[in-house]
Amino acid sequence: MVQVYIALGIIWLFHISALIGITLGYVDWFIEKTPLNLCICLVLFLWVYPIRSIRHVAAFLLFFIGGMLAEWIGVHYGILFGSYEYGANFGLKIDGVPYLIGAYWALLPFITASVSDYFAKSRIAKIFIAATLMTLLDYFMEFNAHRFDFWEFEGGIASMQNYITWFILALLFQGILHYMKLIGNRLFSLNLYVAQFVFFVYLYFLEI
Repeated sequence: MVQVYIALGIIWLFHISALIGITLGYVDWFIEKTPLNLCICLVLFLWVYPIRSIRHVAAFLLFFIGGMLAEWIGVHYGILFGSYEYGANFGLKIDGVPYLIGAYWALLPFITASVSDYFAKSRIAKIFIAATLMTLLDYFMEFNAHRFDFWEFEGGIASMQNYITWFILALLFQGILHYMKLIGNRLFSLNLYVAQFVFFVYLYFLEI
């Protein structure tokens, strides 16, 4: 449990520091560190969740590749999520798609699946709750994305198509997780999700 509490301390330290810094006016400095923050969260996730068994690694890679492919189709053909492109503050890209967005697609299904355990017992309910949590987080991320040069949709706002696609993909990934009967650390997952959620909700209401 020691490693879990260490990981939780690091997660909250980085997120709260970023919120304080942004509130005080150091927006650019902290937003440019977004890739670093996501990389740290990813490393902690791989360490604590944990991702160690062959099944966990297979699912993680499947979600990463599936997320990257979906984003590539979206960026180049304007379908699935709508017409959009990634900016400069989301890290290194391959053919216009940041590696970190693939990592995010791989990470979110795991932690939201664990969080859903707090709210439901049946497999179907857990799948729908987890998919809803993924889509809800995306909603608040979308509001801030263009302001921070993460990504931007044509017309400046994500359409309903984006959220429908997110929810469908989330359902698919959650179904795979539950079919493979993969579990992880619930306390870590809850804190990582809440930290991300609080961060983006705060920015949603903050006038910058």
